[in-house]
Amino acid sequence: MRPVSALDRRGFLGALAAPAAAALAPAWLAPSAAARARAAFAGLEDHSAGELAGLAAPWMEVSQAFSVDRSAINLNNGGVSPSPRLVQEAHKRHLDFSNQLPSQNLWQVLDRQVEGVRQGLAETFGCDAEEVAVTRNASESLQTCLFGFDLEAGDEVLTSDQDYPRMLTTLRQRERREGIVLRTVSLPPPEADDAEVVARFAEAVTPRTRLMLVSHVVFLSGRVLPVRELVRLGRERGIPVVVDGAHAFAHLVFRRDDLDCDYYGTSLHKWLFAPHGTGMLYVRRERIAGLWPLMAAPDTLDDDVRKFEEIGTHPAAGYVAVAEALAFHRALGAERKAARLNWLRDQWVERLSPSGRVHLATLREPGRSGGIATVRFDGLETRALREHLWRDHRILTTTIDHADVKGLRVSPSVYTLPEELDRFCTAIERAFERGLPG
Repeated sequence: MRPVSALDRRGFLGALAAPAAAALAPAWLAPSAAARARAAFAGLEDHSAGELAGLAAPWMEVSQAFSVDRSAINLNNGGVSPSPRLVQEAHKRHLDFSNQLPSQNLWQVLDRQVEGVRQGLAETFGCDAEEVAVTRNASESLQTCLFGFDLEAGDEVLTSDQDYPRMLTTLRQRERREGIVLRTVSLPPPEADDAEVVARFAEAVTPRTRLMLVSHVVFLSGRVLPVRELVRLGRERGIPVVVDGAHAFAHLVFRRDDLDCDYYGTSLHKWLFAPHGTGMLYVRRERIAGLWPLMAAPDTLDDDVRKFEEIGTHPAAGYVAVAEALAFHRALGAERKAARLNWLRDQWVERLSPSGRVHLATLREPGRSGGIATVRFDGLETRALREHLWRDHRILTTTIDHADVKGLRVSPSVYTLPEELDRFCTAIERAFERGLPG
């Protein structure tokens, strides 16, 4: 057998890269999720994000990075998202490594690799790595803040009545246990301008207000709130403002300085596509010492953001695999990704709107919403519609039932195919014509 030359090796690798042979390539030769995203947009660098949003070929390539079940249509990515295949494989690889020699591999190897993830998150958010804690989800991040301030009986915490239920439950527990007071404001209708939102918060501030909680994107509707202006309001009144970014990070295009916030908590398993059970907490450096961790940490960590990670044995494999999700996000490009999510939203909204039976809970103006939209259809009861879509069409959505926001929340993702949205629209149109099954 003749020796294999360098040219032969290059030809061999090139053959493996060809579509016909791709399925036969060993795992170590498979392109990463990030490489797949970069290849999808190769040669299209001169196109704007808006121009690329509706192109079929690159987004079909991006969709192939995921291992989703195409027998169903997942339009509830706002709940929790699938991860790209290579993120899953990285997670499994790190988990296997953890179990080979746990006390050594977890604590001496993977925990140190988390420092690279910390740096990657900081670069994406636009802050210093020493201001980022890696957590298990937005709830852990935000509860660290909501439990972390010293409050006395009678002190007030202000938020909106559309904030996430777990956060409201957190504050109500402090009410029962410590006698603080939770005050909520009703958000104005979506067509109101941002100044009206700020005015409602300002009117609700009292001399006893000690803390504010603000959603960046309202989970009920996808509505974007004027975070920077609300942070400014709090700062002018001497009130810390905690920002709930569960639906905004890696979804909207922004950086820390666009918000000027001091505290920001988010999940990474929604729009970053990181492993399930991963999150991030940002605390401005000079605020770290004044915030208690959720679980006890030694006083030597008082000024260290890592005190917020003192939860005992933790899922290091998932944390380290966040690095692959960050690479995928960077390769997609924040602007391209946001534009595609908006384009997908517009596909179903614009097809169904001429019926005159479509009522959105937020506006589609730039800066007022993203890829999430909650819709109420005249003549179709929402819960029955949700059940019909899943039972009869294998289309997954979620229902929203709030005093001010009611409807079906629809949240496609970058792997969603236009023809899947066509199937969703066809199912709704048939329900318009025939009604829902009895």
